[in-house]
Amino acid sequence: MTRQKEIYKVTVLGGVANLLLVGFKFMAGIAGRSGAMIADAVHSVSDLVTDVVVLVFVKLSSKPQDSSHDFGHGKFETIASLFIGLALAAAAVGIVVDGATKLARWLQGEDLPSPGKIALWGALVSIVIKELCYQYTYRKGKKLESQVVIANAWHHRSDALSSVGAAVGIAGAIFLGDRWTVLDPLASVVVGAMLVKVAWDLLGPSIGELTEQSLPEETEKEILKLIESVDGVADPHNLRTRRIGSNIAAEVHIRMDGNLTLNEAHEKASAIERLYGERFGKDSHIIIHMEPGKQ
Repeated sequence: MTRQKEIYKVTVLGGVANLLLVGFKFMAGIAGRSGAMIADAVHSVSDLVTDVVVLVFVKLSSKPQDSSHDFGHGKFETIASLFIGLALAAAAVGIVVDGATKLARWLQGEDLPSPGKIALWGALVSIVIKELCYQYTYRKGKKLESQVVIANAWHHRSDALSSVGAAVGIAGAIFLGDRWTVLDPLASVVVGAMLVKVAWDLLGPSIGELTEQSLPEETEKEILKLIESVDGVADPHNLRTRRIGSNIAAEVHIRMDGNLTLNEAHEKASAIERLYGERFGKDSHIIIHMEPGKQ
């Protein structure tokens, strides 16, 4: 199965789970009079939207290099990751605002409705399903080296965390009596704040890639070590790196014996390219500048 089909498979499975949970959570939230559960359902809607975004953008990112995109279309996957982070941030802020509004009304003396047990069951079911979705999606994302799949996995995890907070607040409001109904909106505020942090962590890598951030230091060291493993090649320097979706691009200067023929120098550069492609994928890019130097 191709990388694109693998991403489609894991995303569609997550999408089906999200679709079922959206209906179940809204029903449980409305029937159980729980603001925390309804907020959790809204979060699941954002999950469903991001599943669609992943499917659309991964198809675009998998298109081969063409005359308008000399380095391929990998950045479309990065744009999808950015969108997921923004969608999660928007959902999180909405949850916080809604919960804070209810807290303010409670502080002004307004009675808040006590949630029903169906809302608690909705939260517990959501925790189990979304954590399973996270585990499966995260493993696939790591295996496929897809930032957008990993971001989507964290969206599943954030939904599970949202449900944990909702469950705690709903259970407290149910079992501790009417005086503690404030725990329901309080839980939604805490959960929303947690989701803001998750969204921030997801946005960082995407923004870094779109602004041409260098690869991690350990990856750059690995590239330099790979280059130096080719016989007759020395002093790799001026290394510049960046990520293009699931692929990486590098530019480097190397030194070789100035007495080598052009064919011999070309063979050594080609050896570096082969090793680089084997390690980082055939669609990764490297530009090599050759300089004369004593061996």
